[in-house]
Amino acid sequence: MSKKEWPDILTLALGIALLPSIWAVISPYIRISTGAVALICAAVYVANGNKIEDGIKISIGFLCGDIWACCALKMMDIMQFNPNVELFITLFVLGLLAVIISGLFTKWIYLPAWLCGWAVGLTIMTADRINNLGSLAIQIGLSMLVGVWYVGAGVDKFQKFLFKLYNR
Repeated sequence: MSKKEWPDILTLALGIALLPSIWAVISPYIRISTGAVALICAAVYVANGNKIEDGIKISIGFLCGDIWACCALKMMDIMQFNPNVELFITLFVLGLLAVIISGLFTKWIYLPAWLCGWAVGLTIMTADRINNLGSLAIQIGLSMLVGVWYVGAGVDKFQKFLFKLYNR
């Protein structure tokens, strides 16, 4: 690693150490039990290149995934087939629709965020929690938005701020 790369690494390390830690401490006090979701969503934001201009479509994608997870669990709860058949039908139909819908609205929806949000939602909102979907979906959705805007975009802005101070 070159001497030139150290300021970038150190400012990123400080941002990653500070902002998500603050969220982890605060989230339970505001009744959010899904705080870790923010880190997953921030990773998708960063993987997209830290593009603040894509923040809205990434956010919409995550929220679509959150809704999709609720729909998947409701669909599987309604169906009365073998659980593997229910799972296959649900994932097939909703996966197909997610790709088609996001393809029609690529300006507004980031498909990787939708699919990631759907997977996160399904992981947290298991079938045994189906009676609590509303509250859990809201907590997940808020954590997703925190991940994009506070952790993802926030760390990027924090790092740029530190660079300005460093380069004075």
